[in-house]
Amino acid sequence: MLKKLLGGLFGSGEVKPATAKAAEPVEYNGYQIVSEPVEQGGQYRVSGWIRKPGADGELLEHRFERSDLVPGREACDQLMVSKAQRYIDQVGDGMFEPR
Repeated sequence: MLKKLLGGLFGSGEVKPATAKAAEPVEYNGYQIVSEPVEQGGQYRVSGWIRKPGADGELLEHRFERSDLVPGREACDQLMVSKAQRYIDQVGDGMFEPR
């Protein structure tokens, strides 16, 4: 009990933000955009996946995270899709290359 009390006072317990259920994929120029926002303090952070089937049938994935916080889930999903579309237009398949 003392450990729990001290942990609460000094922040030693890690609290991970909750990830909301993934939205239905949105198709865009051969890519799938999947909004999967992270709930933080009553708001949603723009987050999700950009996926594309590779030439060999393997599914290519890119984790897409932004710092934007939005008060509503629907607005967050819309912002995720618009930002991901812009990213796809700018970077294309380069997002799947190793860093």
